[in-house]
Amino acid sequence: MNRPIVLVTGATGFIGRNLVPLLDSSGYRARRALRDGRAGEDDVVVGSIGPATDWDAALAGVDAVIHLAARVHHPNEEHAGELYNAVNTEGTMQLAHAAARAQVSKFVFLSTILVNGSSTDGRGQFTSLDAVVPRGVYGQSKAAAETALQRLASESRMRIAVVRPPLVYGSDARGNFRYLVGAIRRRIPLPLGLVNNKRAFISVQNLASFVAHLVAFEGGPGYQVYLVADDEQISTAAFVRRIGEAMNKPAILLPIPTPVLAVALRATRPELRHSLLGSMELDTSAALSTGWRPPFSMTEGLKLAVGTSAL
Repeated sequence: MNRPIVLVTGATGFIGRNLVPLLDSSGYRARRALRDGRAGEDDVVVGSIGPATDWDAALAGVDAVIHLAARVHHPNEEHAGELYNAVNTEGTMQLAHAAARAQVSKFVFLSTILVNGSSTDGRGQFTSLDAVVPRGVYGQSKAAAETALQRLASESRMRIAVVRPPLVYGSDARGNFRYLVGAIRRRIPLPLGLVNNKRAFISVQNLASFVAHLVAFEGGPGYQVYLVADDEQISTAAFVRRIGEAMNKPAILLPIPTPVLAVALRATRPELRHSLLGSMELDTSAALSTGWRPPFSMTEGLKLAVGTSAL
């Protein structure tokens, strides 16, 4: 029996490296779309992703597409808006339109919770039905792609699922998670002891599990947004303590009053103020309504992230 083929972009990245083996073990044939290099038996080289990428050969015989690839982590570079738009918006739609023409049945797009905004302070949880208020060039480029994908879903028979995760942590994570792990490992005191917010996080294993689940899921409308997270939403201080516990190396948290810390961050690292001090609570009911549940607890996910798990 032939296994259904799933085309995966970003397959060699942080999330893709966890997703591809899961797809293969779940009865699918993962076809990795590579930018360059030597392709394996089930790989295809497509070059850079953008508005002119030729996807025809990559989509031959494909049942579903999982689009993970994106431009990220370079928001301050020259012409950032144009570059992010070319890859994250126009590049996404070039692939999505080609997939619809190739009669692909399902398209899963990895977006970001930054499409909803920067924090939930003073309001309720973010939901999949909220009007979008995207944060930064990355969030804006993803929001524009979502709008175009929703239009395509209404004009084609391809079902489109959009996944908006919060901070994704794991052993190869970049950004804030890597910095926190490094600080704890080097015994650097962190001024977060009095931060009493509430934030959502998700382990890369749980995110990969949900994305793979969507490929098999047959319910839901032709276009659906899903907010997804671990089964706990906790404060930044509690999250840092949990990282330390997973590392068997207690985090050193200084009891700096949050207003003082907010002023200091505003003057020195304004981009960190919301992500460290603000709340970001997610309503994950749409994701849970598909029958999916996070296979790993936050404790298990953090142990996997720092390499101490005995699972």
